[in-house]
Amino acid sequence: MKKLSFMLGLLLMLGACEQPATNTAETPDPMTSLMEKYAEVPLTADISHLSDDEKEMLQLLFKAATIMDDIFWLQNFGEKIPFLSSIENAKAREFAAINYGPWDELDNQKPFLDSYGPKPQGAQFYPEDMTVEEFNAFDDPNKTSQYTLIRRDEEGALKTVWYHEAYAKEINEAADLLDKAAELAGDKAFADYLRLRATALRTDEYFESDMAWMDVRNNNVDLVIGPIENYTDALFGYKAAHEAFILIKDKVWSDRLSHYAAFLPELQTQLPVDQKYKNEVPGSDADLNAYDVVFYGGDCNMAGKTIAINLPNDERVQLEKGTRKLQLKNSMRAKFDQILVPISQELIDPQLRQHIKFDAFFSNTMFHEVAHGMGIKNTIDGKSTVRKALREQYSAIEEAKADILGLFLVTKLHEMGEYQDTELMDNYVTFMAGFFRSVRFGAASAHGKANMLTFNFFREEGGFTRSENGTYSIDLEKMKAASAKLTGMILKVQGDGDYEAVKSWIANEGVVKQQLQADLDRITALGIPVDIYFKMGPEMLGLK
Repeated sequence: MKKLSFMLGLLLMLGACEQPATNTAETPDPMTSLMEKYAEVPLTADISHLSDDEKEMLQLLFKAATIMDDIFWLQNFGEKIPFLSSIENAKAREFAAINYGPWDELDNQKPFLDSYGPKPQGAQFYPEDMTVEEFNAFDDPNKTSQYTLIRRDEEGALKTVWYHEAYAKEINEAADLLDKAAELAGDKAFADYLRLRATALRTDEYFESDMAWMDVRNNNVDLVIGPIENYTDALFGYKAAHEAFILIKDKVWSDRLSHYAAFLPELQTQLPVDQKYKNEVPGSDADLNAYDVVFYGGDCNMAGKTIAINLPNDERVQLEKGTRKLQLKNSMRAKFDQILVPISQELIDPQLRQHIKFDAFFSNTMFHEVAHGMGIKNTIDGKSTVRKALREQYSAIEEAKADILGLFLVTKLHEMGEYQDTELMDNYVTFMAGFFRSVRFGAASAHGKANMLTFNFFREEGGFTRSENGTYSIDLEKMKAASAKLTGMILKVQGDGDYEAVKSWIANEGVVKQQLQADLDRITALGIPVDIYFKMGPEMLGLK
């Protein structure tokens, strides 16, 4: 029996040796692949030319800008610290910080944490249980203000609360910091702006500070701060979200841009649309400048990052003075090098890749921002601004307008002999490559919808073709014709304030179709990041 037992044991051991080895490798963390969507970029700039007072002022601006970031957390999701501290996975926590909540903003706001459902369309600007019908029946002239929250009173009825009341502690602290910063500003116009902006934060009256900002021209440091853009309100598009940029002027590149501002009124008259859609004359006091950005906070820092600014958004300021168009050169260069060039190597026809140029990317982006200040701001019937008439559809169609009108402006200036920085083919090929970069921001984003609207229109018009090897080439003349045609179509629906037409157009054409999705999947498989995120703060500038 002992011998039999020994033999049986030996057989069992041998059998065990023949079993496949147990896979002890850890299951890949899905958050690792999500974080790979982003490439980290340090935000630095040369500040050796700044005075000691300006460097001290920068410290105050960093603090005020960080407060805007805190307010945006409340507007987009809720309390920041309890939320982030509840996430055990370090990469998930980092990804949540980039997205200001549990939703992947570059994947149609899909929840990436199991305990959360879909993102509320109105973020935290409205009660989550509020219906559209309830809002429409709510009788309060301030309900559509950009600067009010909609809340419930003790009896459950809707009420409006001004931002400066809802966020009183944060707002007063930020405003005090701006007042102190004004005492250190070396430029009088910038100091005046800081004081007026502090008052604006305390009152939610931004017109005077916007007008003052238009006069800021000779400063070394610049600041954009307050409730600015309406992208986060996907319910109605009414509410502006808090954000902040801190900027260091690049004087060499700024001098290159100043030449074009004088042509804007003339270019408005050449827009390819009936006269009644271009009767408005944009302010000629426009400002084109280049900056290195050293801080993003709030709305502009969520997921996909802004690389140029066209402000103020107030239509009254735009018509009286125009807008300032600020190009964020260091962020732009990072996106070009780390994203656009690798995409081009995969999707652009090899014979056209020589036309992928940073200067073309820079100018396309610049004229995109120029285009925001042109076109039409009020519906031709005089009843409304275009923004209010088109509601939640406005942001997408306005971004599409800026894309295509910007390309039209580059073309016109080139034909006039005033734009010589690049060959026109550089601009069009780089614009084509830009589709594949921007559409990856997701169909839920205004920029993604805008890119698809234009991409699908160009395809229908024969502006580009896709070869069997999966690369794209363009027909310059057809693309030029298509850009003019689409510019006119967009300006018309904006001027008409035709909400239903815009809604239907975007629903049908502002989408990623099957072939393009397959090509985008190729880019993703190569590990090309979708966007960038930042290592930033005063320490990056050597400030203590």
